[in-house]
Amino acid sequence: MSRSQRDFDAIIIGAGLIGASIAYALAKRGVRPVVLDKNAVAGAGSTVNSSAVVRTAYSTWDGTALAYESYLHWRQWREFLGVDDERGFARFVETGMIVPFETPGDLDTQLAHHRALDIPFEEWDLATLGKRMPMLDLQSFCPPKRPGDANFGVPNEAPLCGAVYFPTSGYVNDPQLTVHNLQCAAEAHGARFQFNAQVTSIDRDAERVQGVSLDTGESLIAPVVVNASGPHSAAINQLAGVLEDMSITTRALRHEVYYVPMPPSQSVEQHGFVIADSDIGCYSRPDVGDKLLVGSMDPECDPQEWIADPDHLDRNISGDQWKAQLYRMAQRMPDLPIPDRSSGVVDAYDVSDDWIPVYDRSSLDGFYMAVGTSGNQFKNAPLVGQLMAELIICCEQGQDHDVEPVSFSAPMTGVDLDIGFYSRKRGINEGSSFTVMG
Repeated sequence: MSRSQRDFDAIIIGAGLIGASIAYALAKRGVRPVVLDKNAVAGAGSTVNSSAVVRTAYSTWDGTALAYESYLHWRQWREFLGVDDERGFARFVETGMIVPFETPGDLDTQLAHHRALDIPFEEWDLATLGKRMPMLDLQSFCPPKRPGDANFGVPNEAPLCGAVYFPTSGYVNDPQLTVHNLQCAAEAHGARFQFNAQVTSIDRDAERVQGVSLDTGESLIAPVVVNASGPHSAAINQLAGVLEDMSITTRALRHEVYYVPMPPSQSVEQHGFVIADSDIGCYSRPDVGDKLLVGSMDPECDPQEWIADPDHLDRNISGDQWKAQLYRMAQRMPDLPIPDRSSGVVDAYDVSDDWIPVYDRSSLDGFYMAVGTSGNQFKNAPLVGQLMAELIICCEQGQDHDVEPVSFSAPMTGVDLDIGFYSRKRGINEGSSFTVMG
């Protein structure tokens, strides 16, 4: 077995958006990381199929603060990176997001967080929503149902109450390109990326991580190892032997997202909002080629398919789920074209018990985790890298994060973010939506 010389300070497992962001943040602070990925290029895992929605509406204050700071970074993406990329730069399309609600007070928690953080929003009554989006059916259909339900499509007596418009929202047009952008920025500061590299063991002694071994027989030595391996994160944590003291666990969830033509009554220019509609259990956003992306918000009626082995994921679109998601969306958009042939993507996402990620150290000194990021942490990647870099550096300098949680001052808003909020030892956060909305 060959053993490399220690010419880097940290090993990051996973070259998705989160792993690349951590590499960039560490490298900027003088820590030399190597990023390992089993794929041939960066961002080829679950990141490539992300809906890439950027929004600030979260059910927790910490999630909202992190999302708003990240939104400000997306608005200055090229400046944040500070390098050139021969492939160009991913583009943040700032559409704004509409969140309809069926009961007064449904969004009070989210709005309280926005007021506290001075994030703009607009409250629309039903008349305003109808004026801004005249093509929408404003009846209420909650709770979301599947087409086989006898009451599917039967509206409630009362219509929707209205909606909240969050202007600080949109989507990133090319998820994989964002990772290449970060790779270029990280490499400019001394980071290395190594592809076609599958980790087979986490090397450790009784108290501290020593590095990793690969399926090629190569072993890499470093005092810090970071698990940012997306849907494979639980398996990597198991290899490291760090599961026992984790109150929050993660596992991989299979998800389907579909592409359909934009409804004839809508145009990207006038109506191309992100819409998060819990009344029908679906979200949507515009996409290139005058298309509409439609995803599930994980309502109770949609079965959850937990995946034991993400490497053997069934990537065939399910006809039943295709019908359920698009028929529910057609309740809100009556002229939604539903093609005869399905089109979309299937992938697995790393979900924690309460859909809030774990950004933390572990019981093994030198082993860190950025896991449980599901589909909803794409938007927070610019800040997650900086949070993790602060956490790693402080812990490696001797701070006991479990006793004295590390805090991070957001560079644009100046808000102090308590990284302990994302602890592996926390209890289930009952303030979470327990869905992809986080």
